[in-house]
Amino acid sequence: MADKLKLDKSEQMYQRSLELIPGAVLGIRRPYNFVPGEYPIFFESAKGGRVTDVDGNEYIDLLCAYGPIIIGHREEEIDNAVIEQIQNRGFCFSLTQPTQNILAEKLNELIPCSEKSVFVKTGSDATSAAVRIARAYTGRDKIIRCGYHGWHDWCVEVKGGVPKSVYEDTHEVEYNDLDQLEDLYKSIGDQVACMIITPLGHPLANKVEYPKEGYLEGVKKLAEKYGAVLIFDEIRTGFRVNLGGAQKEFGVTPDMAVFGKAMANGYPIGAVTGKKEIMDVLIDKAFLSSTFFPNSTEQIAALKTIEILERENVIDKIKERGNRVTKRVEKLIADSGIPAEYSGDPWMPFITFIQDENKLYRKLRTEFYTQLIRRKVFLQPFHHGYIAYRHTEEDLNIVVNSIGESLDEIKKLL
Repeated sequence: MADKLKLDKSEQMYQRSLELIPGAVLGIRRPYNFVPGEYPIFFESAKGGRVTDVDGNEYIDLLCAYGPIIIGHREEEIDNAVIEQIQNRGFCFSLTQPTQNILAEKLNELIPCSEKSVFVKTGSDATSAAVRIARAYTGRDKIIRCGYHGWHDWCVEVKGGVPKSVYEDTHEVEYNDLDQLEDLYKSIGDQVACMIITPLGHPLANKVEYPKEGYLEGVKKLAEKYGAVLIFDEIRTGFRVNLGGAQKEFGVTPDMAVFGKAMANGYPIGAVTGKKEIMDVLIDKAFLSSTFFPNSTEQIAALKTIEILERENVIDKIKERGNRVTKRVEKLIADSGIPAEYSGDPWMPFITFIQDENKLYRKLRTEFYTQLIRRKVFLQPFHHGYIAYRHTEEDLNIVVNSIGESLDEIKKLL
């Protein structure tokens, strides 16, 4: 039995934050999204594949800032390139620096659907800009969505503060259910501006899903049949599943796609990219502008990140490690007899517990992630994890052994 962690400073900071910040910390980082009282609330520092909280506890970081850390924390080559840009050229101007064109050309080289691009700051910026572009291009209003696409009014799941008129034209469908999608198109197809979908299914708190055979191809055919723009939300899959995104990995090219997270190893950037004729509505039919969107620091970070990904063959190496972890963890789960599932392999590892009428799965989940954090493996009970390039074989061995020990502990609840 692992001992409970010392988290006094974290708890003290949390109490003070409750007086300063609504909810103390933002959204998905709040304690109820973890195991309250067992997980830290504030981190102090990080390096490589590890992170340290304000109480001095060091963890193997398998959440990777919810995805952006593809190489490692405080990656010197990336940080030094950004520092050099700041010190010798600057980064925030009234006009645009040349890095914009260099990065756009790189996206064209790597991403199948990429012909023209615009750069923003966040994933929510990117998905919302893509939807605006699609509406302007088609002259239609309705949106079909599948997956999580951010916090903006048209897609946010918590509707407080959002007028119904803003989101009533957004229709949600289940991943891998082509019949449901076709029925929806039959009823509103001539009004649909776009379908935006995560090409790899990752619903909150549920196992990660691969597309069924023919599913993404069917999604594309339906969009073409009804004249809708097909948008792949590659915020999580981009620069992690494949340098060209899941669209290249799965061989299905959308009309547009959005990227972010791993694109710059933690620096805040998002990209909207797609076919010229669609993207060109931003010339005069639709408006997109921001004081900070053109800043070059994030573009420099993205270029250096992509350079390292290519040079070090990072994505293939992460995939190899992820596959090895998968085999070992799946065996541990099978041998344990615990009603759990491992999904997201090899890129987005997630251990979930099979739901039952007596709600035992909730107790199993809470106890499992309690045991895991006490062994200083940082994962989230309701969100898949990630593997970074700087996670060593030793790190991953510790992770697998900790998972095995945690499964052994929760057998006592069965």
